[in-house]
Order: sequence, then structure tokens, then C-alpha cells
Amino acid sequence: MERIKVAVHGASGKMGRELLAALSKSPVAEPVGAVARSTTDGSLSLPDGSGVIPLASDLATLLTRCRPQVVVDFTSAQGALAAARVAGPQGVHLVVGSTGLEEAQIREIEELCGRHRVAAVVAPNFALGAVLLIHLSRQVARFFPYADVVEMHHEAKKDAPSGTALAIARALAQGREGPFLHPMPEKEPIKGTRGGEYQGVSIHSARMPGRLAHHEVVLGAEGQTLTLRHDTISRECYMPGVMAAVQYVVQSKGLTVGLERILDLE
Repeated sequence: MERIKVAVHGASGKMGRELLAALSKSPVAEPVGAVARSTTDGSLSLPDGSGVIPLASDLATLLTRCRPQVVVDFTSAQGALAAARVAGPQGVHLVVGSTGLEEAQIREIEELCGRHRVAAVVAPNFALGAVLLIHLSRQVARFFPYADVVEMHHEAKKDAPSGTALAIARALAQGREGPFLHPMPEKEPIKGTRGGEYQGVSIHSARMPGRLAHHEVVLGAEGQTLTLRHDTISRECYMPGVMAAVQYVVQSKGLTVGLERILDLE
């Protein structure tokens, strides 16, 4: 079977480098090009030493040098939208792992897919355990009137709360079919102590070295709590989910948000 041709948008980042390594070893997909903003156009040696691929400082330039079937984006919300605006008109599918996309940006990606007859997968998290955590949160939410989400990441993470934490909060609200109870203290000497709030779900973010990505959901009712937690130990845990999205996107149409449909969890 011919391998799916993939270009990596954001190849110099930690996730981009991990993806290039995974693609180099994959039996179903292969890296054919890379984009790194802080570089000059040229070539990039693959991590396993198997060869070199074209390297460019912007996606439009890269697409003139190689013809990928899929662009996988690990940059930023703005970078992902820019990639969609370039890839769509070229008939190239898109897989987005960048977090922090707002609803308007996601809707624009959906519109681009429809206009140019391409597909896109936008996922807040590609770790299969994190996807299951979101799914389980939706399933159990109706049994508990209180909910807190705690997320912990390394100090260099750009957004807070994380895209996964927001996805968990949305799943909780969907499962409960309405807001949770959200008691506030009579006195709050330090503002924001209860964290951010989405539909009654308190969201707390921690940032410091020594962590990668950790998400915990605590649900409460009279006399009991239920805790669900996922810990990301290394970035290689994201690669099976990315590969599943790459295989899915070349056979689908329009926009898919999250991996639930891809994993048959819906």
C-alpha cells in the first residue's frame, strides 16, 4: 500500500520533531516536506537518517516544492488557521494539533473545507487516554452536580487553560445538559482563587518545569467524589492518535473536531 504523503507545519518545535521521527518509521505515512518559520529554505535531514526532505519558512513555498496529501500542523491557533487558508485551495487535507483555536477560527476551517472539498481534523489532544478522559467525563457528568478540572503543564505552554481542559469542561456540560453548581466564597482575599469557570465547572491551571501535560477531573455529590486523571509521560503518546487522524482525513469530508468519531466513541 502506498504511504500517505505528509508535510509537517511547525517542524522545529518539540511536537514537530516527534512527528517527523514517527513518520520516518510509519508503515502508513511518510514525511515529504517541512515548514519551520525561523529557517531559510533548503532541506531537512530526517531523524532516522533515512534521507532529506524539502524545508521552507512558509507553507505556500513548501507546497510549490512538494505535493503532500496532508499537512499536519503543530504551531499555534493563528498558524493553524493560516495553514488552512493555504492548504485548502491547494486541495491538501489538514490535521491540526495546535490548541487554543476559538469557535470562529474552527468555523472558518470548516468553511474552507466545504469550499475546496477537502477534509480537516482538529483535535485538542491526540493522546488516546486524554480522548477517553473527555469521553468518560461526558458519560458520568449527569450523576454529579459539582465539577472541577485541574490541568498542569510545563512553564512554556502558551495558552491557559489548555485546549484539553476546555474540551473536558464542554464535555461535562454536554453530559449534564446544563451548568453545574458553582459555589463562590463569601470572602475572596485573593481574586481568582476559584479558578476560571465554564458552565459551572471550575478550571485551574498550573505551569512549572518538570511537567508535560496532566489533566484531572473531580466530580462531587453528597458524601462522595469521583476522580478521573490522565498523565502524559512523553510526547510519543500523541503519535498513534496523529497517525489515526492522518489515515482518517484522506478518506473523509469536511471538518471533524476531536478523535471521538475516529475512535468510534460517538
